[in-house]
Amino acid sequence: MLTIYNSLAREKQVFVPLQPGKVGMYVCGMTVYDYCHIGHARVMVVFDMVFRWLQVSGYDVTYVRNITDIDDKIIARALETGESIQSLTDRFVTAMNEDAALLNILSPTFSPRATSHIPEMIRMIESLVGRGLAYPASNGDVYYDVSEFPGYGKLSGKSLRDLRAGERVEIDTFKTDPFDFVLWKAAKPDEPSWPSPWGPGRPGWHIECSAMSEHHLGGHFDIHGGGQDLQFPHHENEIAQSEGVHNHSHVNYWMHNGFVRVDGEKMAKSLGNFFTIREVLQHYDPEVIRYFILQAHYRSPLNYSTENLDHARNALMRLYTVVRDVSVTPEIDWFNPYAQRFRAAMNDDFNTPEVFAVLFEMAHEINRKNDASQAGQLKALARVMGFLERPSLAFLQKSEITKIDPLEIEELIAERSAARQSRDFARSDAIRDRLFQQGVLLEDSSQGTTWRWQ
Repeated sequence: MLTIYNSLAREKQVFVPLQPGKVGMYVCGMTVYDYCHIGHARVMVVFDMVFRWLQVSGYDVTYVRNITDIDDKIIARALETGESIQSLTDRFVTAMNEDAALLNILSPTFSPRATSHIPEMIRMIESLVGRGLAYPASNGDVYYDVSEFPGYGKLSGKSLRDLRAGERVEIDTFKTDPFDFVLWKAAKPDEPSWPSPWGPGRPGWHIECSAMSEHHLGGHFDIHGGGQDLQFPHHENEIAQSEGVHNHSHVNYWMHNGFVRVDGEKMAKSLGNFFTIREVLQHYDPEVIRYFILQAHYRSPLNYSTENLDHARNALMRLYTVVRDVSVTPEIDWFNPYAQRFRAAMNDDFNTPEVFAVLFEMAHEINRKNDASQAGQLKALARVMGFLERPSLAFLQKSEITKIDPLEIEELIAERSAARQSRDFARSDAIRDRLFQQGVLLEDSSQGTTWRWQ
């Protein structure tokens, strides 16, 4: 029985979908004005893991991950680069999809763009204005009136009284309350705009997700996910908008993944301490990055360091070494005790650290007993998480930091084989030792010699 930590309830709850056998899941995606960083990778990988497990559990999942393709930062970057907004966003959507594919992230069911749903956003804003929850201001903007929504703050646990007393907000003379937020922005010169009942303009950021989730999943659905940084104000504002329109619950289970941290601080573009996925891929295999992300529980902080990435690489090497003789991945035997523990860990709020502990216990037993059938089960379970999908040698022979060219390794292996045939064991041993010093481990068998990085 799957349990999920619900950020709204602040506890683990048994997952019961609105429709038996079906799940609707919405995850806040990227604002596409730059390359994705490791913080973005964590969101994509974590909810890909959730998506995969829901499918393995037998659910028909509709997974929506949106794309914000109109935003102040996008407009500023397009002006900076001298290209159109369409060209800029297309370029970075392509880059995002390339990064996601390398990280073995399954494509969501839908990846809607904000600019394709402007009419739905306008209709929602009209409904909020009609219900007295929003108001047009004299500057042409439309604002949500947070004082008119009794439940404001229930996700973050912040009351308006506490917010007003303890937090600074930018003073806007057009608002009736400092915490009112914009639903529609009046057009500015040289900025893209769309016609609306309040004049030309463009949507605010928060209304985008309310409109896109409603379009694809309806006004009430099962799971809404995103990074912890979105809990307030973005997700809080989504609740106010969607429940303000429909007058009923918006989402049953709210999930938030923890921050990626560097030197104790959250990794973020705004702090200038971020590493793009592409930068990290110059030094590490994408499967290593995926392992690094999932080795921590999704709600815990994830500490970025080369030491932790090296640990992830070495852990994957151990697993690939154990399953190197598995040519065909079998079906999972869910009566297998290890598979049962695997399932129990995943059903316990996606406890991936325990999942990996189970896999390494299996690896230890396989090495001890040389159990080929158990090795097949290990590979099958790992594939549920998006790992061990390549032939073992394809991973084991790939160096993240190249010390010696693989072609040179093959030439030295051939030279060593010739030396062994001529019984020049001193030369043979010298070649093995040379390769070992350069991080290459040779393994001899009746079929010949193979190699892998240590």
